[in-house]
Formats: sequence, C-alpha cells, structure tokens
Amino acid sequence: MRKNLSKKVVGLTLTTAMIASLTACNSSTSNDPTQPSTKGTDTETTSQAEQQSETTTEETTTEEETTLYTDANGNVVDLGGMEIYIRDWWSTPIDGEDAEPNNKYEEARQDYLEWAQETYNFKIRQVGISSWESTPEDFLNYASSDPDDMNYLFILRSGKELASALSAGLMYDLSTLDCLDFSEAKWANGVDKQYTIGGKTYCMSGDSIEPKGGMYFNKRLLSEAGIEPQSIYDLQESGDWTWDKFEEICKQIAKDTDNDGVIDRFAMVNFASTFIQEAVWSNNAEFIGKDADGKFINKLETNETLEALNWAVDMLAKYDYPQPDGAEWNYWQEAFVNGTGAFIAGETYQAGQDWKDMEDDFGFVCFPKGPNATDYTNCYNDNPIVIPANYDADRAWKIAFAYNVWTDPVPGFEDYNGRIEGFYNSFRDTESVDLTIARLYQNGMTTYHLIVPGLDLGPDLIWGLGTDGDSTPAAKAEAIRDTWQSYLDELNNK
Repeated sequence: MRKNLSKKVVGLTLTTAMIASLTACNSSTSNDPTQPSTKGTDTETTSQAEQQSETTTEETTTEEETTLYTDANGNVVDLGGMEIYIRDWWSTPIDGEDAEPNNKYEEARQDYLEWAQETYNFKIRQVGISSWESTPEDFLNYASSDPDDMNYLFILRSGKELASALSAGLMYDLSTLDCLDFSEAKWANGVDKQYTIGGKTYCMSGDSIEPKGGMYFNKRLLSEAGIEPQSIYDLQESGDWTWDKFEEICKQIAKDTDNDGVIDRFAMVNFASTFIQEAVWSNNAEFIGKDADGKFINKLETNETLEALNWAVDMLAKYDYPQPDGAEWNYWQEAFVNGTGAFIAGETYQAGQDWKDMEDDFGFVCFPKGPNATDYTNCYNDNPIVIPANYDADRAWKIAFAYNVWTDPVPGFEDYNGRIEGFYNSFRDTESVDLTIARLYQNGMTTYHLIVPGLDLGPDLIWGLGTDGDSTPAAKAEAIRDTWQSYLDELNNK
C-alpha cells in the first residue's frame, strides 16, 4: 500500500550518559534465541554500553537527531492507537513484564521507543507466544483463517514448513508497503533478499546480522599435538587459514595414543551436515542461486560446489570421529565436550549452550577458505519476520510502519552492536569475538535452498554422501537434478 511517506530530521531528547566513543558494528533490536547465553565465563570483559557509561559521572539530558515520518500532507503518521505484537518463542510471555534496562544502550532504546510510540500513537512489544516446535503450525493456522483483532508480526524459522507457507501464499507482499526501504543498512542481513521471489518480498528482519558458522577448536588437544592454539588465529589473520593448511593440521593431530592400532585422538568430530554445508559456502559456492533476472537456479553441479562436496566427504572419511554403534544422532556434541576430537564445525550459539560446561578451553575461527574463495565467509540465515497475508492493505501498512520504527537505530547509538556483548560472555577468549565474530559480521552471503518447496538437503543430497559409486557428490547431484529443477520451475513461475 502506498502512502507517499515523507521523512524529516528532528531533535529527540533522551536522558542518557554522554558517550565518548562507539566501537561496534550494528544495532540489535531483540534478544535472539541464537545469541549465546549471557552467563559469565573466565574471560573478563565489560559490555560496550557499560564501558561507554564509564566515561561520565552523571546523567545528562541530550538532544539527538532522529527521523520523523510524515504523510503527503505533512502530518505526523498516526497509527490510531494500534497495539502490535512481534511473536517469537523465547521472549517474555504476553502477560509477563518486560525486563528492565541493564545498560545505557537499553535505557536509551527504551526512551526512544517511548517517544516513538507516543509520537505515532501505537504500542509494540516482542513477546513469546508460540514454542519452537509449534511456531510453523501456529502461523499456518493463523494465516489461513479469518483474521482476528490481534495485530501480529510472526518471527518464523527457516525450513520446509516456511517454504510451504510461502508457496501457499500466506505471507504479505512487503514490496507493496512504501514504509519499508530495504536499501537501508539495517536490512543488511539479507532476509528480504533471500525471500524475494518474482519481484515480491515476503520476509524481512531489521535485526543486526547474526554471525553464524565457523570452526571451534580444543586448545588442549592442539597443545598435546605440538600446535600452539594461538597459531590458528594467526593463520586466520594472515589469510593462510585454508583447506590445505587445515588438512595439514588434522594430519598432525590424528594419533593412536595407546599404540593399539586404532586412532583414539581424532582431528575432527562433526555433525556431517554442518561441516558439508560450511565447506560449500567456504568455497564461494552454493546449492541454489539466483541469476541476473532473479530466477532461482540449480548450482549443485557447478565446479566450485562439487569441489567443496568432494573435499568435505574426503575430510570426513579421513579425520572425523565415526558415530559409535547405537549412539544418538547428536553424539558429536558430547564427543567434542569430552575432548574426543580437536575441531568441530559449528554455530556461534553453541559456545553459550552446548559448550558452556566444557572443561577444556576452546577457540573459534572462521571455516577455512577453499581455493575458489578470496576470504572467509558467513552464510546469513537469520529468522525471517512476516506479516500474515490475511490482513488488509491498511492494516499491513501500519504494522510494517511500526516495525520499521521499532528497528530504526537508537539515536546516539547508531553504530552500537548489542548482540556482541553476549558473545564476550559465552566464548573463552577475546580473539573469538574480536578476530572471528567481528569478521563474520562483515563477510556474508545469502543462501536460497531453504525457501524452495520440496527441496530438502538431507535426504536429497547429504545423507549417504560417500567417496565411491552412487554415493559420490557427482552421482547424487545427477540423480536429483530433474527433481530439483521441477521444484525451481514451480517456484520461478509463481
């Protein structure tokens, strides 16, 4: 819906501490469940917002510049007292009390949101309504029924359920709402790009980029193998953290320590699916891409993708701890915690969740880069946010406008990254954050296979990948070629 929105810069009075400097990247607007636990570790760190507050001894009323949105007649946008809920599966329940601010950034954000809600006459909260398990079905049921009086934005999770809902036309086309400008920096996580099909955009996220995958390493095991743990960071910083160097190190680690003829110190212990996907992205490759016309295309049989798949399968066969007989699918979690293997491909949230009680210290670097890549990369896959398609145009516009305001940078904290504080608390060394996670914020790509209805990387490709016969990447890619093309044809013709 078009409303000829205009902007002008106005002064916004906030009660904040005087800020000397800001050192991080982007603003964060929500407490994402993939953000690591804020439980402390042995690393002594101070949050950015608290560090900034130490530069002054008193609270000061300051006037910061912010954007005031007006309509075509010059009147401030009025949402008529609308109450809006951003639904997720981790926040305070709808009948609960929101947490009080605990640093200067959160205080400034609270002041800004109070001003925004009063100025534009609306209320907005992010609340936990669904569970992780029920979210897909809850959205499906709501969006396929007659709308009630509640005004929702749904935070969903990527996967086949979301792809099915997208295919069924249950998400509002955000490209029709002129209050959203996806060229702005706050949309840099690429969710809107990922979910743009045929010129129509169905999902968004105004949250800061989420640094996702990399490589954890056990410092004790590296030391026992004669490898200085800090050298892994040095390789990353020099640009020499490559597939070849990684395999060289794996050869040095793998050992039969008790001389019984069986390897018992493994170089790696992985969830194969994670390792294989990160290997593909690390070679500047992908499973599904977009051409210049915005059409989705199969990239499984490109040279760079097959090269990555072959390398990953070979590395897993040579150096990975095999799944013990009768073990659960997630045996690798306990195995890494117990020091069975030195390296594991994983995501940033695991530092504060899966590894939080690990006795050995661990580090974290980017996944080593392949020969087709010039730098390390981070595959963006943030939680998509949608407006149900059963809302009318005026209602959808107002909800989108409120979300746009809610995600705008906090005046005075435009370059502040709230998400990074949790990483300092959950990782064991500062290098993991300063050298690796900071890099992952800057280097990123978008993946498209998750939005193709019917496509499932596990059974279609990854499960059963091997080094010979029908299990090779080339053989499996050929076997699934026509099936994937049928999925893509259907998606491209929407």
